[in-house]
Amino acid sequence: MEKITHAVCLVVAASLSSLSHADGCSAWAGSSDGYTDTQHPFLMVHGITGFDTVGGLLGYFHTVPMNLCRSGADVVIASVSPFNDSEQRGLSLADDINSGVYGDAVKYNVFAHSQGSPTTRAAITFDAHANGEGQGHIASLTSVDGVNNGSRVADMIRGVIPADSSIEGGVAAVANAFGALIAWIAGDEHQQDSIAALDSLTSVGTADLNSRHPYGTASGECVEDRDTVVTYRGNEIRLYSWAGRSVMTNILDLLDPFLFTTSLAFGGQPSDGMVSVCSQKLGEYLGDYDANHIDVINHVMGVGSIWHNPVSLYRVQANRLKNIGL
Repeated sequence: MEKITHAVCLVVAASLSSLSHADGCSAWAGSSDGYTDTQHPFLMVHGITGFDTVGGLLGYFHTVPMNLCRSGADVVIASVSPFNDSEQRGLSLADDINSGVYGDAVKYNVFAHSQGSPTTRAAITFDAHANGEGQGHIASLTSVDGVNNGSRVADMIRGVIPADSSIEGGVAAVANAFGALIAWIAGDEHQQDSIAALDSLTSVGTADLNSRHPYGTASGECVEDRDTVVTYRGNEIRLYSWAGRSVMTNILDLLDPFLFTTSLAFGGQPSDGMVSVCSQKLGEYLGDYDANHIDVINHVMGVGSIWHNPVSLYRVQANRLKNIGL
């Protein structure tokens, strides 16, 4: 009985620890020069419908910050609009970085999920122009299942919602209200524009954004001509990505059936249910894994493939950045 009680206490303590660090964390005591002790802190950027934390308890990147901080990293979580176009989200992110919302770090290593990737690429441009030559704040961008060459799901949705129609108006009203609710629960105030978000994630919308913020992107969806390091206004930025290639990964995951439905838009092309593997590639490609679009942020609540641990990828990437001095 005593052993069972002790085990329960350990589980509860671990759970509370993960919850307390849902909104970012500092390197744990004694973790200096640990496996993830990078020179620059991590800034984690969420995707569409996303949030930093809900009530400071449920994190978008479930338990990932804690697992970086426990071996030396410092982590902050960005908050941008759940529903808006990538460029506006990027401008908001750059403004917050330069206003000290996320601290006073000279540089950040960014992990960005889904729409967070084009959001961060836009932020690279805006941040560089807000500062002197070589004084930008983004040292690296690691795209996690990023929408880097558009999403066929967005194309499909746009195809059945005529522009400026009553259908579009109704969908926008519901989605914007949902986004406002997410922001309110998370304690944030962001303008919502779900139609702008949708348009910016289509193939056409992403191509337009890439023409202004091309860092690490390919000239086409499955073309292998990506830059892995770019210099913009004197700022050197290293670019990485990994991809999810699976859809149905765990029968206990409530979102897998939804992702199975959206995956039909790809006609058998490998995808994570929302974005094709080809479109997820950015900069130096680190491979694809048995995970869907939600698994890669360790949701829902850690339920995913038994063959893949999404948290380990963040830790390995942090160590990679540490070893090159970032």
